[in-house]
Amino acid sequence: MSFGKVEKALETLLFASRWLLAPFFLALILCLLALLVQAEMHVYHVVSTVFRATETSVVLDSLSLIDLTFTGALVVLVIFAGYENFVSRIDHLDEPDGGAEATKQQASWPTWMRTIDFNGLKLKLMSSIVAISAIQTLRVLLDMNNRTNQELAWTVGIHMTFVLSAVLLAWMDRISSHGEGH
Repeated sequence: MSFGKVEKALETLLFASRWLLAPFFLALILCLLALLVQAEMHVYHVVSTVFRATETSVVLDSLSLIDLTFTGALVVLVIFAGYENFVSRIDHLDEPDGGAEATKQQASWPTWMRTIDFNGLKLKLMSSIVAISAIQTLRVLLDMNNRTNQELAWTVGIHMTFVLSAVLLAWMDRISSHGEGH
């Protein structure tokens, strides 16, 4: 077997191996369902306790729902952008000729799904993580009377680490895009 054939076989295997990621994206769909179950449980709790709950309790429960929503959105972002970037393009146009129906359907898909690249995905992920961290930090701060100073310090410190990481990632992306002549 010649070196060229071995190289071609290796490249074919490497290219096909991207499909090994597909089960991960399917697993994330199951995680999204688990988040939905948790959200429904939170809604049930809020509705069943709303008349005897304190305002702070309702706010904390609402923040839990917001947190679950952001996390669900993050999972959807990873599923679609990860699949599109690493496995295969999603054929979201039913019309093979790109007719009027296809244009209507394409317009209903979020813009980021057609345009996000790996750097954009990283920035969106970091932004989502910072938002989720901010919600968690706010929940801890609103429940400050039941938290230790050490727990408060760790929560704020971790959140600031995420914020700093996001800023540095955006800054590095900006520097690298300017170097490419953008």
